[in-house]
Amino acid sequence: MNKEGFCYHTPVLFDESLNGLQIVPSGVYIDVTFGGGGHSSGILNRLGDAGHLYGFDQDGDTEAYIPSDPRFTFVRSNFRYLSNFMRYHGVAAVDGIFADLGVSSHHFDEASRGFSFRFNGSLDMRMNNRKGTTAAEILNTFPEERLAYIFHNYGELTIAKRLAAQIVASRVDRPIQTIEGFLEILNPYIRKDKEKKILARAFQALRIQTNDELEALSALLRQSVKILKPGGRFVIITYHSLEDRMVKNFFRTGNFEGKIEQDFYGNRISPLRPVNTKVITPSMEEVNVNPRARSAKLRIGERL
Repeated sequence: MNKEGFCYHTPVLFDESLNGLQIVPSGVYIDVTFGGGGHSSGILNRLGDAGHLYGFDQDGDTEAYIPSDPRFTFVRSNFRYLSNFMRYHGVAAVDGIFADLGVSSHHFDEASRGFSFRFNGSLDMRMNNRKGTTAAEILNTFPEERLAYIFHNYGELTIAKRLAAQIVASRVDRPIQTIEGFLEILNPYIRKDKEKKILARAFQALRIQTNDELEALSALLRQSVKILKPGGRFVIITYHSLEDRMVKNFFRTGNFEGKIEQDFYGNRISPLRPVNTKVITPSMEEVNVNPRARSAKLRIGERL
């Protein structure tokens, strides 16, 4: 089993992630974003017979990549339920947690999943396509104020209010069901010199809401404190500023606001410490081979 054996997507910052985990051969690890198993394969290659890896993923498509390895356990779930499932498996503490928060190339390349503006297809965007509210349902049912909030806060779009108003007006006569239908609404608000940037942000905002991504991330970060052993590593790859800010603040201060709390003696109170004060980014060589890596940022936290 090796990273070349997987075709689901190319793992980003592969060596940097594994090195950051400081894998102990007999240790217990969790890959909370199993995907196509790229990073998991690397972790397993560094584990001995006594080591074990748990892989989480809510997407049914990933089950085709589950390795036949007694040292691996697959958990079909969103990582926001990490503590519950580790308790179910009788695991009290682990040596490391890994997360790659990006959307895989598999999702972007499957028109039926609705993640990419490059295709036409149903506007789904659910990571777990067996349950939950689709992106189309959000566009067709959410009130105007809520839609404006989503596009402003999750996509950082200056056109958020106008876009929300147009969505509400358009859906009266014709429900928005497809990528093409959504693009028709977006097009009048797109400057040609910033077309890809605006489209990417609009789709990002809708995807974050569809999958409740920021709430899931906050739940994961809070639970990591309880499940990591002292000295255990949390390696996480983010792809946009909203995620990266949450991770950076939590690793530094133990909260999402970045508010430094101190004890009576002036010592900082935080359950984690950032291992890399400067974020790790891919080399140009990696970006040229794998454009998905362009916006990736890797941070490492260590349990105190």
